[in-house]
Amino acid sequence: MNSYEILFVIANALEDERKEAAVEAVKSVIADGGGEVTRIEVMGTRRLAYPIDKKTEGYYVLVEFNAPPELPKELDRRLRISDDVIRHIIINKDEK
Repeated sequence: MNSYEILFVIANALEDERKEAAVEAVKSVIADGGGEVTRIEVMGTRRLAYPIDKKTEGYYVLVEFNAPPELPKELDRRLRISDDVIRHIIINKDEK
């Protein structure tokens, strides 16, 4: 299993329940794919570096996890079709 890190930005205009549901959805995709979450850091609301779809603030969440090599591709696919997540990046921490 490889060590990964994902940072994703949720639309700040959403209710707290939908923000928590988005975080739980990411955790469930990782668990269903055979991975394990090692750390979650909710950074909260921050100003975006540039407007995205006329939004200037986002809710940032950082998740560190261990997973098989095929899981990040599925996680990326699911986050791309999610309406709640406006940006995300997945990083393999094992590669230099």
